[in-house]
Amino acid sequence: MSKRLLCVYTVLVAVVATIALGACSGRYDGYRRFEGSVWATTFHITYKSDRMLDDSIHAVMMEVERSLSPFSDSSLITAINSNRTDITDTLVRRILLTSQHINKVSGGAFDPTVAPLVNLWGFGYRNGTGEPSKQAIDSALTLVGISRCSLKNGRIIKGVPEMEFNFSAITKGYGADLVGEMLRRNGCTDYMVEIGGEMALSGKNPRGEDWHVMIDAPVDTDTAKALHERMAVLHITDAGVATSGNYRNFRDTSHGRVGHTINPVTGYPVRTSTLSATVIAPDAMTADALATACMAMPVDSALRMIESYAGASAMIVSAAEGGGWKMHVTSGFPEIHR
Repeated sequence: MSKRLLCVYTVLVAVVATIALGACSGRYDGYRRFEGSVWATTFHITYKSDRMLDDSIHAVMMEVERSLSPFSDSSLITAINSNRTDITDTLVRRILLTSQHINKVSGGAFDPTVAPLVNLWGFGYRNGTGEPSKQAIDSALTLVGISRCSLKNGRIIKGVPEMEFNFSAITKGYGADLVGEMLRRNGCTDYMVEIGGEMALSGKNPRGEDWHVMIDAPVDTDTAKALHERMAVLHITDAGVATSGNYRNFRDTSHGRVGHTINPVTGYPVRTSTLSATVIAPDAMTADALATACMAMPVDSALRMIESYAGASAMIVSAAEGGGWKMHVTSGFPEIHR
């Protein structure tokens, strides 16, 4: 397994399904637990089945890597990025079309072709200085614009040949969906698939309840551990869940601290009061993309986008004056438990 897999330029708040299971892999009252590392992050999967499907889960994850990992020289997306091929597979086509849709509804805030800029700012799959010049930024901006891409007879047509795709801000959610689809094909309707914080949920947990999802407070990892900070617990099922935040993935520059979310329009790191965005949507891929888009938008604009998106709801956390944070919740968002 590759050590360098999918770049995470939307780092997620820790989201953990709280269920009555032990920490070890195994079977519990008909439920099985499988956990480990993939794509430079961790995964935790619980599913109810009379047979072990861990090998099939692993096979799905490796299929995603072979198709979508910009860190693998042998992946399909790397071959597309380097213009060695323009032929797509089912995974690339599906994630491209979804990305174009979210790009449109977000007014361009979500755009996986922002990869060259993410690299320049030192958060991507190529090491940048972290302090690019305006000239370098302006040059990279000419390569951004997923709306300029299209598919024809299974082939991808780029807006410009030098354009590159980094679908990392949507791939973990997509991977969770694909694992869930495989479980359903094998008769499993009760499962929790969590990959790097992105979740695909279905059916009931071992207690016969909706899955309990804990959302961490928007503080750095050490502070969260010290304070045991949790912001909310949600009871959710039959949906995808994703949480994005800037406060655990940033770098300090001579011009101050910058977060990893890059504005595809300006080419600069986003500066808003938004600390995190938790999105619930019909599938994890959509939730993942929408959460990323929310981080690149003003709070009011993000809330309007989610309110207008069928089947989606969100909780956006922004910095409060004088310290701390405040929550902004859209209609349809589940009851928040403390």
